[in-house]
Amino acid sequence: MSELKARLRDDLSIAMKARDEVTTATLRMALTAITTEEVAGKRARVLSDAEVLAVLLREAKKRREAVDAFDAAGRVELADRERAESAVLDRYLPTPLTGAELADLVRAAIVDTGAGDPSQLGQVMKVVQPRVAGRAGGTQIVEEVKRQLSSG
Repeated sequence: MSELKARLRDDLSIAMKARDEVTTATLRMALTAITTEEVAGKRARVLSDAEVLAVLLREAKKRREAVDAFDAAGRVELADRERAESAVLDRYLPTPLTGAELADLVRAAIVDTGAGDPSQLGQVMKVVQPRVAGRAGGTQIVEEVKRQLSSG
C-alpha cells in the first residue's frame, strides 16, 4: 500500500473518532475513488503514491467544478459543502507552483529540449509534466510554454 493511501486511512480513523463528519465523508469518498482505480481494468493492482495523488487531484478538480456550478445556481449550502470537502483534499495535495516557479521550470525544459518555436510545444510538455507533478494545472502549463516559445 502506498504511503499516501495509508495516511488517508489513518486520518479517516482519526476523523471518525473525532466525529468530524465532513472529513470522514471526504476521506471515505477519496479512498473509494482510489479503490475503484485499483480494481479498474483487467486485473487489480496497488496504486503508487503518484497514482494515488492523481486520483486525489481528479477528486479535488471535481470539487472545484461543483463549487462553481452550485454558486452559479445560487445553491450556497451545497457550494459551501464542496468547499469544505476541497479543503480536506487540499491537505494531501502538493503545494501549487507560483507563476515564477512554473516559468523557471518551463524555461529549463525549453533549454533541455532545444525548442525554439511553438510547433515544439509537445516536446517541452513531455519534459515539464513530470517536473510539475500535479502542482499546476495542464492549461496553466500549456499557456506558459506557449508564452515562452512565442516570445523566445
